[in-house]
Amino acid sequence: MVSTLIKMILLHAQPTNRILRRASGSAFAMLALLIVPIAFSGCGVYSFTGASIPPEAKTISIANFPNKAELVQPSLSQAFTEKLKDRFASQTSLNLIPRNGDLHIEGEIVGYSTEPVAITGAQTAALIRLKITVNVRFVNKFSPKDNYESTFSRYEDYPSSQNLSTVEDGLIALISEALVEDIFNKSVVNW
Repeated sequence: MVSTLIKMILLHAQPTNRILRRASGSAFAMLALLIVPIAFSGCGVYSFTGASIPPEAKTISIANFPNKAELVQPSLSQAFTEKLKDRFASQTSLNLIPRNGDLHIEGEIVGYSTEPVAITGAQTAALIRLKITVNVRFVNKFSPKDNYESTFSRYEDYPSSQNLSTVEDGLIALISEALVEDIFNKSVVNW
């Protein structure tokens, strides 16, 4: 419908003199500015952060992500959950509620591990990799086709000459930010 309307405008907007051409170009630009937002208004709510959320959705609930990894880092569960809540609160217009939101996210931390990488000629590791894995379940009450359950993993490497306890907080922050970005994108950014 929109393309037909634009074609009709173009067919009838071919004046021969320069003044009329300029006036019809301006009219076409004004008309296009009016038509384009209307044409795309049926595509869900779009924000400048890239989030595309059904217009009916007003709330989101994010459950605590318990740490069920073999190696448990005590502050990871709370820090990760809060970072996820902060992202949705700051990047969408959804109201964060404790449970039964129009959109709901829950899951658990299923992996927290270190492993050597970049083995040198002397059979020692030049780098150590800290890896965090989370299992996520997302429910969209208004668009069940968008529901999913997925596992997300991210890691950061650090020099083997450093002790994990001295770099752990910074690495957790970097990895958590990347995981939150992945979850946010899969949940509400439909690119």
